[in-house]
Amino acid sequence: MTIAVSGATGHLGRILIGGLKAARPASEIIALARTPAKAADLGVAAREADYTRPDTLGPALAGVDTLMMISASEVGQRVGQHRNLIEAARQAGVRRIVYTSLLRADTSPLASLAVEHVQTEQMLRASGIAHTVLRNGWYTENYLGALQGVLAQGAVLGAAGQGRIASAARADYAAAALAVLTQPGHEGKTYELAGDAAYTLADLAAEIARQTGKAIRYQNLSEAEYAAKLREFGLPAGFAAAIASWDVGAAAGGLFDEGHQLSRLIGRPTTPLSAVVADALAHA
Repeated sequence: MTIAVSGATGHLGRILIGGLKAARPASEIIALARTPAKAADLGVAAREADYTRPDTLGPALAGVDTLMMISASEVGQRVGQHRNLIEAARQAGVRRIVYTSLLRADTSPLASLAVEHVQTEQMLRASGIAHTVLRNGWYTENYLGALQGVLAQGAVLGAAGQGRIASAARADYAAAALAVLTQPGHEGKTYELAGDAAYTLADLAAEIARQTGKAIRYQNLSEAEYAAKLREFGLPAGFAAAIASWDVGAAAGGLFDEGHQLSRLIGRPTTPLSAVVADALAHA
């Protein structure tokens, strides 16, 4: 059975391909990437697959049994891109698709993110292809990309208030995808995936402070104030507004879940916040 992984050169894709190589022959794994040269270090065959160029997708999916469809990264453009990939998979005879969606996409207050995932899930159902939906919660690493700035200014900034965030490490979500791809019994199922232990951004600041010995606090801002700060840091206005809105969604419970479906699926507890913070500090 040949498994193709879209978005293979992204953070999640790279971790997943590493796991697949440990479980299956490399000859059964295909990395799909807009620029195949960037996948040269993955140790598997790489094929060009540009969601915006449907002519690349048919050849990329030739002979593929299962498509691991990691959602595209361009928010606002994903519906068309995903439609192209699903249609190419249907025409190529792909028998199964595993898709990374958003935690409780159909009811999520993170509306600007959820809408494209909901539409993609609808397209999968209409395609007639057997599929599994992995509704991923937040990656803990999302909050640690600006760690140098946090340490420099002594504050975690956000607009999430006391919202509880049940995030997990990318490696946890990759392990869930690996389980679904390599074990039977997952077709037709939708999994709500999140970390075992929830925390607030104040808890995150306290954990960074504990591990560094520095005075780190959480500064809660309004949505507009947080978006303005992000623009000051150089983010495009639209992206800054989107990030601020996602924090407001977190304040409304959009990133909280206590169903523990992720840890059950991977057969172990999810990676604790302290471990992800320690790893980020080691590489800061």
